Amino acid sequence: MQQALLNLLAVRQGHFRMESGHHGNLWLDLDALFLKPANLRPFTSELARRLNLHHPEAICGPLSGGAFLAQTLASTLDLEFFHTERSKNSGSASVDYTLPRNLRRNLDRKRVALVDDAINAGSALTATLAQLQACGAKPVAVGSLLVLGAAWSQFSSQHHLPVEFIAQLPNVLWTQAECPLCAAGVPLDAA
Repeated sequence: MQQALLNLLAVRQGHFRMESGHHGNLWLDLDALFLKPANLRPFTSELARRLNLHHPEAICGPLSGGAFLAQTLASTLDLEFFHTERSKNSGSASVDYTLPRNLRRNLDRKRVALVDDAINAGSALTATLAQLQACGAKPVAVGSLLVLGAAWSQFSSQHHLPVEFIAQLPNVLWTQAECPLCAAGVPLDAA
């Protein structure tokens, strides 16, 4: 199943700045995964089956890919769907995620599975988790089509949440100050 999912991805090597502000040498065109939702059905069905073992009452994901996946999983499992929206951190180049105000009151004490299309640095999930906890939700699991590197394992340990995923790829992220590609003078590629 892993190789079939990886075959749907366009993978590029280079020097990239991620949404989290980290630098890495791997870029995936994840938006292309959602061009033909029927192609994802075997993977979303399996991920839904795995997440259902944690008995969620709702699924929440960050816009865009995470929310598309969350909506598909919520529909498959006949659960409520929530999403967080991107917002710019003031005074920072990184992005944050917030729950729309009108959805917040519906999350109190609700068992929620967080999902994202891919987990790399985990920044979108970390921000989404904080929003859910601030609303009184009870996160029960994390789901993703793809995990990259080791950040997903650290996220799981730090927040005591199981992570369910379909495929995994090795990947290394660096802060800008630690980036060997920056140190070597390699220019950033356009994402």
